[in-house]
Amino acid sequence: MLLAIDAGNTNVVFALVDEGEIKARWRIATDPRRTADEYAVWLHQLLELEGYGKDAVDAVVIGIVVPRALHNLEVLASKYFHADALVAGQGKLAWPLALDVDEPENVGADRALNAIAAHAKYPGELIVVDFGTATTFDLVDGSGAYKGGIIAPGINLSLDALVNAAAKLPRIAIEAPGDDFSVIGRTTQSQMLIGIYWGYVAMMEGLIERMKRELARPVTVVATGGLADLFDKHTSLFDAIEPDLTIQGLSLLYNMAARDK
Repeated sequence: MLLAIDAGNTNVVFALVDEGEIKARWRIATDPRRTADEYAVWLHQLLELEGYGKDAVDAVVIGIVVPRALHNLEVLASKYFHADALVAGQGKLAWPLALDVDEPENVGADRALNAIAAHAKYPGELIVVDFGTATTFDLVDGSGAYKGGIIAPGINLSLDALVNAAAKLPRIAIEAPGDDFSVIGRTTQSQMLIGIYWGYVAMMEGLIERMKRELARPVTVVATGGLADLFDKHTSLFDAIEPDLTIQGLSLLYNMAARDK
């Protein structure tokens, strides 16, 4: 089976993929100092809990936006899974899509992988919204080319900035309001939740509407990332939610390379 590793700014997601189907997934906080041995102890225990031995893994593919974390992940693949890790966007896994922007070398691997997976699943032009450390809005045209997008602070990053800058504001959990919500808060915590949640909804609505207006063509909006479901309840922004789009992109990219051998 394929071990797909999505190393983001906040978390590293490990997924066990068999013929395109995700069998198990785990995440751990991103720390470039974490050694291959530390990864191995943690991951082998989780594999066993899911009923797999380390021999179940026969290939490793990595998508990464934190370059300093790459070496230890490559050592993990070679030392503990006896596999030469393939890295998305490099060598055999060079991007199969056009990066039609002014600085293609600066397009994050996660955004390119999302574009690959979304294009494989949905026809026509797409806006892919990814909720991560940053929230990104990416345009993919009907041919699958990446045409650019928007980077906004992630919702947790926005909340952290607010709490860290205001001494008397408490740290709150981000959650979807109930059906009887009001946008006039009567406590500090409710006012913060309204500002963060509905402020974020308004930002997304405004940006997506501006992108659609500029395109002036039909477009499908696909959301991914852990917080996509949080906003889907109270908005009609998204035509589809794909929680594992980046992992799906890694699996597709690996399979493309395997077919081309």
